[in-house]
Amino acid sequence: MPGLKGFGDIFKIPELRRRLLITLGILAAYRLGSAIPIPGVNIAAMTQLFQAQRGTIFGFLDMFSGGALSRMSIFALGVMPYINASIIMSLLQTVVPALQKLTKEGESGQRKIIQITRYLTLAIGIIQAFGLTFWVQSIQLPGGGTVVYNPGMSFRMIAVLTMLTGTMLAMWLGEQITDNGIGNGISLIIFTGIICSLPGDIGNTFHMVGAKEMNLFVMILVGIILVTIVGLVVLVEQAQRKLPVTYARRVVGRRVYGGQNTYLPLKVDQSGVIAVIFAVSLLAFPTTISQFFPNVGWMKAISERFMPEMLVYNLVYAGLIIFFCYFYTALVFNPSDVAENLRKWGGYMPGVRPGQPTAEYIDHVVTRITFGGALFVCAIAILPVYLKKLFNIPFYFGGTALLIVVGVALDTVGQMESQLIMRHYEGFLKKGRFKGRFFNVR
Repeated sequence: MPGLKGFGDIFKIPELRRRLLITLGILAAYRLGSAIPIPGVNIAAMTQLFQAQRGTIFGFLDMFSGGALSRMSIFALGVMPYINASIIMSLLQTVVPALQKLTKEGESGQRKIIQITRYLTLAIGIIQAFGLTFWVQSIQLPGGGTVVYNPGMSFRMIAVLTMLTGTMLAMWLGEQITDNGIGNGISLIIFTGIICSLPGDIGNTFHMVGAKEMNLFVMILVGIILVTIVGLVVLVEQAQRKLPVTYARRVVGRRVYGGQNTYLPLKVDQSGVIAVIFAVSLLAFPTTISQFFPNVGWMKAISERFMPEMLVYNLVYAGLIIFFCYFYTALVFNPSDVAENLRKWGGYMPGVRPGQPTAEYIDHVVTRITFGGALFVCAIAILPVYLKKLFNIPFYFGGTALLIVVGVALDTVGQMESQLIMRHYEGFLKKGRFKGRFFNVR
């Protein structure tokens, strides 16, 4: 089989084999840390509590952390503070002149931006760690006990320091994967957390069927829907709009250049999982802040509105996804630069004048296809809410999780395939190639 042979070729290349082993080792270390609890927490009570929190934002975030949040482990916050810091830095770079200047200074400016992002991650991590700690201490068990054995200032400081250290360590592990491994480390850490919860969710589904809590026909129907969604996600993630480009013939010395027809590929969904991850990270903020003021009525009302099954949550979620789809596309793709490069190399689009008209035409096309891609991502992201209501599904593995899992998998496989092709090996598929897109928020 071509695919299996392609995967076998990975281990024939020392550099690629080393990168793969580094990636697997770091991910294994992260999963090990996700099982180490914070001192002073009743893990059994915490796990039982999160079983009842499946339909809330906390159950949603626990899925992203791979169960680290429900176990109150050292990686309870995961990489969410880093993602939030990256979002803020990306937004500030478009409006703050000093940061704009840093982006134009090359590698030295990029290092400064990375350093600022790390400091911002530290600040956000402190806020989220205190919010989570306040919430855990305020939980009252049915028998009158608490989740924390000895609540108080000493526990708060230990818990905050532990979670903050875990967040910075998770950020560092992600950077090591990006620099020395395969794929983007931050995306792979989130990917691993979601995948690790999958076997338990599948087991719960079969248990529900055996206990007559779910109809066998419904389980098969849900399976068909999930497979269809995976196929659609792959189709849209790989979809391109091809704009025809013609290069004029040029004679340089005795050689003739150009005189050929090609196309400019534009991805339908340039942001992919990035928009979804950014949106989820921002939606966790209102709930985190509300934990500081558990007795304030309007803060409690906001927290209750921002639950995955609420209409307000899904509308805000969809709006954020659309915003970040356009925002990320604007960051990574500049129609004016593309039009200028075409003009310099003697290329033009049939029926479109070179220069500014070409840039406007490309921008018009990108705006239209991005809107279609953003609507598709929104539809898939909110699907689990309605699947759960209709079919009583015992887990959230649907929309958002599927987008992240499929998107990260395609990116990682695409990067490995490019490494194979660069070293004169065949890719994983004889027909077609994976068109990767890598999440690098640094």
